[in-house]
Amino acid sequence: MFVYFPLTLYWIILFTATTLPGKDLPELGISDKIEHFSAFFILAVLLNLALIYQRKSYFLFKNASIATIIITLLYGAIDEIHQLFISGRSADIRDWFADSSGVIIGILLLNLLKRVLDYKINFE
Repeated sequence: MFVYFPLTLYWIILFTATTLPGKDLPELGISDKIEHFSAFFILAVLLNLALIYQRKSYFLFKNASIATIIITLLYGAIDEIHQLFISGRSADIRDWFADSSGVIIGILLLNLLKRVLDYKINFE
């Protein structure tokens, strides 16, 4: 049950942030593409960890990376469309590409870290 808490909390925060009207958005002083990349990097890492550590579905456990990529990229596309209906927001394919980049890099780094840790543990 604990593996779902960080993911659920973060996803609620992310959805809430993308539902705010454009005028209510805080100015972070960085490119919105960096914001998109970072938001989906974190989402992908949390979702992938939840899928790896859950024990309800062996299929999702064995295919956690591809499942994470499919779920987060689909969510990113739906979220961009959702923003068409929010005052002061718009859908932008470049935002989705930034989301996608964050997802792919997040999964690649997490898999690399896992391999390094597995190698170190098995080598010692």
